[in-house]
Amino acid sequence: MERLENCLGSCPERRLGEILRISARAALEAGSILRDLFDKPHQIIHKGAIDLVTEADVAAEKRILEILGESRGDIEILAEESHNLYEARPAGPVWIIDPLDGTTNFAHGFPWFAVSIGYAEGTETQAGVVYSPMQNELFCSCRGGGAWLNGRKMQVSAAGSLNESLLGTGFPYTIQERAEEVVGMLGRILPAVQGIRRAGAAAIDLAYVACGRLDGFWEVNLKPWDTAAGMLMIEEAGGRVTDFQGGKYDPYIPECLASNGKIHGALVSRLRAGQ
Repeated sequence: MERLENCLGSCPERRLGEILRISARAALEAGSILRDLFDKPHQIIHKGAIDLVTEADVAAEKRILEILGESRGDIEILAEESHNLYEARPAGPVWIIDPLDGTTNFAHGFPWFAVSIGYAEGTETQAGVVYSPMQNELFCSCRGGGAWLNGRKMQVSAAGSLNESLLGTGFPYTIQERAEEVVGMLGRILPAVQGIRRAGAAAIDLAYVACGRLDGFWEVNLKPWDTAAGMLMIEEAGGRVTDFQGGKYDPYIPECLASNGKIHGALVSRLRAGQ
């Protein structure tokens, strides 16, 4: 866990440091499970027409919950596979967990997926980790302590215009019902930028904005476990996360716009143009 030490040392509260430490341990152990299962035959279940779950999702989430359970006290759980129902935003502390963000990639042997664990109090993320097991990259942050990648401090990019920007996006599982909307947004942004990447794991996309590999990201129909950890990293790395109107964002808002901050207004204008 040596690569975690700089982030731990930057946490303004010892309590957050301990939360970050256990989150990182859970993410790393879950990532090891995913890596071991990656090239094995998979048991695939359809939650929806194109929404999959595999034995790896279940095994990774089980291990995460075991580890967090060792010291979680009265912290609620919101996890994609086993604790995924919520009628309102939690008022108290909550773990927000995606054991395998990028399940479709995983099921197809495409090595682009991650474990995402956020710790929030109400709707405000206080600590978060995203671990990409195939690249062995651990992204982490705690509120007030910056954002870090394998022990190196992260900072958003310096791109100041859309025409020098590389963006990420994603397509929702409800694409059949929202194709016109999604393609419309893509059509308004694509001509204005250097490029757009759609790799299929929102948690990694957000972490890449935080470390400057992407200049921005947008997607509709996201869930709290997709964004809770990554949004904090972007904010701590100097970027900005909002809804498509430029308003305040929290993980329970199903549309997410993230950027280095410098191109944010231009992206909001492009997204608003279709309304």
